[in-house]
Amino acid sequence: MASNRNLLVLPGDGIGPEVMNEVRKIIAWMGKKRAIGFDIKEDLVGGAALDKHGVPLSDDAMKTALEADAVLFGSVGGPKWDTADFSKKPERGLLRLRKEMDLFANLRPAKVFDALVDASSLKPEIVKGLDIMIIRELTSGVYFGEPRGRHVNAAGEVEAFDTQRYTVPEIRRVCAVAFELARKRKNKVLSSEKANVMHTGVLWREEATKLHKESYSDVQLSHMYADALAMQLLRTPTEFDVIVTDNLFGDILSDEASMLTGSLGLLPSASLGAPDATGRRKALYEPIHGSAPDIAGKGLANPIAQTLSYAMMLRYSFDLGKDADMVELAVENVLKAGYRTGDLMVGKTDGVKKVGTQEMGDAIVKELERLA
Repeated sequence: MASNRNLLVLPGDGIGPEVMNEVRKIIAWMGKKRAIGFDIKEDLVGGAALDKHGVPLSDDAMKTALEADAVLFGSVGGPKWDTADFSKKPERGLLRLRKEMDLFANLRPAKVFDALVDASSLKPEIVKGLDIMIIRELTSGVYFGEPRGRHVNAAGEVEAFDTQRYTVPEIRRVCAVAFELARKRKNKVLSSEKANVMHTGVLWREEATKLHKESYSDVQLSHMYADALAMQLLRTPTEFDVIVTDNLFGDILSDEASMLTGSLGLLPSASLGAPDATGRRKALYEPIHGSAPDIAGKGLANPIAQTLSYAMMLRYSFDLGKDADMVELAVENVLKAGYRTGDLMVGKTDGVKKVGTQEMGDAIVKELERLA
């Protein structure tokens, strides 16, 4: 199908190719039944690219990513490449994509489906109805700040150091993403930092407040220290909606929030760049579950996180919100119908059907057909 939507597919390693294959079925169905077509290119990343090209991401693949309207990413890594040089680790391919595409805003939703409320490690009454979005700044902060390294200090002791560093534009642009997204949800944002003990936290709170006053006063803004938020996410998680925070705290808090849902196999993510003159953003969409090498090739992987990453792509890169809703509803209905991959066989399992990767993918396509 002819299309001006350019999509780069990078299945990667481990279970990446398996779950991506199920999403390709949905893409094909959408092209046939909803006239949503893509000009698709596929390439290697991670260990697969390392084996063929000697690097975890080739220059040609990087060029294609920069030219694409969106990148749909699987997973990278595995024990096969544990001894690879640090500069050539499979994960470096993903880091290169994030850096060169300048994907500064990482969107990590955490939603508890009603059918899986018993799968959470928290009590059902605590997590029922949970639907939050954590926006993590992805390209600055302590993971990238300079100076960093290790040396022997004046006392003869080995000393390691990292620098937490943020500029005003870096803070404002990720907060703007949070405010814009909040307008499409419940119209409230929680900004989180450690302004009580960190200069970057003070600057973060100042700039979030200024930007709110200047351009987003219609959105409710509140602030909370990151350690307090870590506690409140376990105590009363449903009181939150959009949370925006820095790279380090976002890394920790989004992982904490992900476990409220019951399985990593359910959770997608989006990494967005700045809009260009036409409003187009560079973007990469990926499940958060990693390559899961222990089950790779066995047909056991849960394709839902990859499927929901595709839904996020429809919503945020192509403004196809109704079609994204349809994919998400299909997933929810399949779960209501009792379909479960192995990772979801927790909590109450009465009346459920254990299925593999392909069966789950086929069930989602069948439900899309019914919804259509």
